[in-house]
Amino acid sequence: MPVALDWRDVAVRLALTVIAGALFGLNREGHGGPAGLRTTILVCLAASTAMLQANALLPMTGRAADAWATLDLMRLPLGILSGVGFIGAGVIFRRSDLVLGVTTAAILWITTAIGLCFGGGQLVLGVASTALGLVVLWGFKWLEQYIRQDLRAALVLTTTEGAPASDEVRRLLEEEGYRVAGEALRYGESARELRYDVRWRGHRREVRTPGFVAALAATAGVRDVSWRPEGLGEL
Repeated sequence: MPVALDWRDVAVRLALTVIAGALFGLNREGHGGPAGLRTTILVCLAASTAMLQANALLPMTGRAADAWATLDLMRLPLGILSGVGFIGAGVIFRRSDLVLGVTTAAILWITTAIGLCFGGGQLVLGVASTALGLVVLWGFKWLEQYIRQDLRAALVLTTTEGAPASDEVRRLLEEEGYRVAGEALRYGESARELRYDVRWRGHRREVRTPGFVAALAATAGVRDVSWRPEGLGEL
């Protein structure tokens, strides 16, 4: 960081900061993330402003021979990073087995680091981090669609007399390429409820309801069928 700042340095750093924050914010805004365009810009701008202030205070560093206190400028960006960590934790929430907000929290974290780079005058590092971050955010999202992983869903059947036995339902699922990892049974006054924990290997965005669900719904003795995919993550 240069010891002396002029208005051109400040303008370039702030302009790059706003652009970087806006690029990441547009992604979250398009996906309806908890932190959108304005939030990411403000977080990035706050980090950049903190580093500009640290840069402006550089001439004041040092310690006189008879001084008992030292000005530690690095505590300022460290405090910014710690504060953003709390903000990031606040945008992550869990709904049943579904965890949302993790990508948004990571974006807040990287925009803070990018803002610190631009504010501190490390323009090349800030531009490179912005480019790599955007490649990961948009490019790797395309790659994730082709990665097969373990998926799970809850299949719930409400049945009466004449409904297929549990073994028949299991056999149907296995024939379709699914695996039953667990089973629960609850009896009511006039019906019973069967719940299956279903697992399979597939792509992350496989959210279509399998064909056998409609077949089960049309089976005699089956009053109601529910298929709920779990843990699909965040866009």
